[in-house]
Amino acid sequence: MNNLQVVIDAGHGGTDPGAVSSSGVREKDLTLMISQYMLEEFQKRGVPVTLIRGTDETISPTERVNRVLAAYGDNPNVVVISNHINAAGSGIQGAEGAEVIYALRDNSNLASNILTALGNAGQKMRKFYQRRLPSDTSKDYYFMHRNTGSKTHPVIVEYGFIDNPEDLAKIQNNYKEYVDAVVDAVIATYEGETIPSLPGSGNYYVVQNGDSLWKIANKYGITVNELKSLNGLTSNNLTVGQILEVPSSSNTSETYTVKSGDSLWKIANQFGLTVAELKSLNGLNSDNLSIGQVLKVSNSNGSSNNNSNNTYTVKAGDSLWNIANKYGVTVNELKSLNNLTNDSLSIGQVLKIPSSSSNNSSNTYTVKAGDSLWNIANKYGITVDELKNLNNLTSNTLSIGQVLKVPSGGNTYTVKAGDSLWSIANRYGIAVDTLKSLNGLTSNTLNIGQVLRLP
Repeated sequence: MNNLQVVIDAGHGGTDPGAVSSSGVREKDLTLMISQYMLEEFQKRGVPVTLIRGTDETISPTERVNRVLAAYGDNPNVVVISNHINAAGSGIQGAEGAEVIYALRDNSNLASNILTALGNAGQKMRKFYQRRLPSDTSKDYYFMHRNTGSKTHPVIVEYGFIDNPEDLAKIQNNYKEYVDAVVDAVIATYEGETIPSLPGSGNYYVVQNGDSLWKIANKYGITVNELKSLNGLTSNNLTVGQILEVPSSSNTSETYTVKSGDSLWKIANQFGLTVAELKSLNGLNSDNLSIGQVLKVSNSNGSSNNNSNNTYTVKAGDSLWNIANKYGVTVNELKSLNNLTNDSLSIGQVLKIPSSSSNNSSNTYTVKAGDSLWNIANKYGITVDELKNLNNLTSNTLSIGQVLKVPSGGNTYTVKAGDSLWSIANRYGIAVDTLKSLNGLTSNTLNIGQVLRLP
């Protein structure tokens, strides 16, 4: 993990029980259980880690901060994870899901990755956000952000709501999966990676500056009330970074009803068609549309123009570059294939992918800007020397556009320091359960040097 160092803070403790459920479950006990398991998981991955409260101990805010800074100092390689359980309070029922709060001095990458990973692990995602001190908005609201130096990266992780019995049960039953997700997300962020939403983990939209419920509802073809009901919202207020559940991408639907502001290009792009294909499918002779007009967006056999092998659905954190890189094409090729005139993407947008491209079956790789022998070798689960030998290379110099031979399909993968089942499965586009089944694994534990079979 290079120089990554982690400090774990088990929230509350001793005379401070934190929030307490109606059945008597105390936040301080849950955070200690979560933090002790998190300590073990970081240690397994070879990451230097310190737990500042390992017992049911009363710690003042000042002492808590002192222990954080005493662990590894105030430096940019330190990630501070303060574990907590939320409470909605009296008069509010049914609040559920995870939240991540990050410091004003940081960008949202770490918080977003942690929340997405928790969503992939099965917990409902609420939002990642910053909070300011009302008396001085230049400062953080929480002391764990405000007083832990100027270079560390502190996050407060709220795993769910203790005063919602169903959410509490999820935490108690699944806390190990949630912790594994957080650990993977921290390591991935430190290595400059983005955690994608996994298929089946839900369809989400991250609220952006200027968004409104109406605007988002209109984007997904539902009413404001339907959007509010889907997310248990009681008001129209939104916050930047808030995660909303939205309907599944409508690319499986056979028809689309034209709405105000629609254009043939916009609709074609949404369903992975070209404008010409959309016009042909509907017998259109012009580009004019009428509000309420019903358009066919799939072939008569009920299957849309796109299929699982030739399309990709945009997820939070995606960019044209990482999608193009995933499928071994250039950004310009991807834009041309999808009639894109700029680099903007929308979550849920369906992109056409060249049918010959597959990040698992290709036996060549085209070098792109920013590539190195190390990251290409790492992508295909081989060493740099193996990659050089395969291509008869005598130096580490690469040229953009250079075509390299790579292992076909990547039939095996050798576990490296910092790997997890999740990160390996995600790299090869398969589910963790599939990877475990393929290798007869009954636990999530891996050993450095272990060879795993891949599809």
